[in-house]
Amino acid sequence: MFLPKEIFIGLRYTRAKRKNHFVSFIAFISIAGVALGVFSLIVVLSVMNGFGNELRNRTLSMTSHATVTGFDGYIHNWEEVSERAIQDEGVVGTAPYITKEVMLSNGRRVNGSGVRGIYPELETNVSSIASKMVSGKLTDLKSGEYGIILGHELANSLGVYEGDKVTLITPQAMVTAVGVMPRLRRFKVVGVFEVGMNQFDSLMSYMHIEDASKLFGLKDSVNGVRLKLTDLYEAPSIARRLDREFGEDYWVRDWTRQHTNFFRALKTEKTVMFIILLMVVAVAALNIVSTLMMSVNDKESDIAILRALGITPRSIMAIFMIQGAIIGLFGTLIGVAAGVPVALNVFEIVSYFEQLFNTDFLPSDVYYISDVVADVRADEVITYAVSAFCITILATIYPAWRASKTLPAEALRYE
Repeated sequence: MFLPKEIFIGLRYTRAKRKNHFVSFIAFISIAGVALGVFSLIVVLSVMNGFGNELRNRTLSMTSHATVTGFDGYIHNWEEVSERAIQDEGVVGTAPYITKEVMLSNGRRVNGSGVRGIYPELETNVSSIASKMVSGKLTDLKSGEYGIILGHELANSLGVYEGDKVTLITPQAMVTAVGVMPRLRRFKVVGVFEVGMNQFDSLMSYMHIEDASKLFGLKDSVNGVRLKLTDLYEAPSIARRLDREFGEDYWVRDWTRQHTNFFRALKTEKTVMFIILLMVVAVAALNIVSTLMMSVNDKESDIAILRALGITPRSIMAIFMIQGAIIGLFGTLIGVAAGVPVALNVFEIVSYFEQLFNTDFLPSDVYYISDVVADVRADEVITYAVSAFCITILATIYPAWRASKTLPAEALRYE
């Protein structure tokens, strides 16, 4: 009884039994529609977060958080650069590298590959390649033995296994008695790795950095120094700080610049999916419009009496907006209450249905990410809920405005 009259009457109208049961049915459908929309937003976008995190982790497990390179493409004193970089509080690991594009052949099978020269004992400081080995070990790369580690798909394409030989063809040419010839070298396959991403498994290979230096004629130079940072999300600020410290002779790039298009595409896809799923809520909001329009017709005489008692048109409008807002609020709360637990347990739910139907929804031989994972973020859940609720509020404006325009004399003429 201490509530403002608009809220009190709006709540009473929501609880009251209606003469037309179809109105109650449409109100129920409206709540279910809003709940389904919010549920879909939370579950689908949380799964997209999970896939995005998995892609990011797999990408960054092979690429560095940041790299230091010279403006001429080479660093001639990588030990000094590494020592300077590791002194920064944001850097926890460094490793030099040489990278080139080459051709690998085995008989008639030929494939292009990006080869990276590394120190096996230092590479573990900046990447998780050692844990991705399915055959052999990273430490099997030894200077002077000309061993090579291939990606799983690349090895399959060449038809080679651990212990086989491949011919590496470099883009540099050498002058011989018979003319200009490409530089060739036989390498022994000492291991195979599998990351689960095509861009690495089918295009990457590793060799010892000293073998790479001899092969490409770089002497003591390297292409750059890879850095592992304490917080990968702080990479842009740490990279800017290091860039200032190293000066104009060096160029520091972080992972957000190296993979800008890829992660921007993921973000754009998520935004578009958010808009599409928000349309589900908008469709449910149309049911709220229908519910309130029928409720206005059902309560036309009550509106006229209220107007005759001195209730202003603005108050009448507020009453019906409150009635619609309650429908939207219930739908939103139900959607959140159902969506969050499902998103948190989506892996177990999918696994249960896979066992129940004896199938695999994401076969590992087809999809690189075969597990459905989700990342539920509280701030995003709040954003989805508030967005859905705001749409339901907007849906109440027109019916409430029509109710405020009811004329008492016209409404009570035949009463």
